[in-house]
Amino acid sequence: MLKVENLHTYHGFLHVLEGIDFELLEGELLAIVGSNGAGKSTLLGTLAGVYSPKEGTIKYKDQDITKDGVQKVVSKGICLVPERRQIFSSLSVKDNLLLGSYHRYRKDKKSIEQDYENIVEMFPRLKQMLDRSGGLLSGGEQQMLAIGRGLMAKPKVLMLDEPSLGLAPLIVKDIMSILRKLCDEMGTTIILVEQNVKAALKVADRACVLAHGKIVISGTAQELLNNPKVQEAYFGKSSKQVENKAVIPL
Repeated sequence: MLKVENLHTYHGFLHVLEGIDFELLEGELLAIVGSNGAGKSTLLGTLAGVYSPKEGTIKYKDQDITKDGVQKVVSKGICLVPERRQIFSSLSVKDNLLLGSYHRYRKDKKSIEQDYENIVEMFPRLKQMLDRSGGLLSGGEQQMLAIGRGLMAKPKVLMLDEPSLGLAPLIVKDIMSILRKLCDEMGTTIILVEQNVKAALKVADRACVLAHGKIVISGTAQELLNNPKVQEAYFGKSSKQVENKAVIPL
């Protein structure tokens, strides 16, 4: 569905992405995990058209979208839910949701209201506060609002940048459950970028570890959960503990 080959992106003179290659399959949840500064947000920004790569290609359904820019990328069905939500704090929950459909208002006006009703049903907490200003919501509620706004774009590919950031563990569990449900019940294809490696791998189908602008490990989510290098780097397992157990329960 989405194929990335030899992607190089710079911020000024800083070489952030250094030859990224991966493929996203339709209907799957792909986690891209790694520590802060690994290049995860830059990767999503490049896929979304925010940043223009210096080298490499991005193909969506066999069409080259490398230089398309944000507006064209969104119109083709690829939507980014940015880090730290970035909702409009002075607007109501309802208005924030409806803004997600702005690019299809003229062509798809009749179905927007139904999509809105479906998304409100998907997030019962939001349904109780549709007239409340977005800035008055809790962090978890704002994240649900940001996901709902993204879904109003009717995306084929939904990309999320650190949706667990700053949230309590129980809220993180709810958010991850919602993402898994979107894949399983709505057929949404998802790219999930996360520092919370364990939470991401528990809901993902496949995953990649990004470090210093390069993908250093990839495979199924279960393979990465059981990978000694991943366990030692992200789960606090020592080399000795990893050697003594073939599979470590997480």
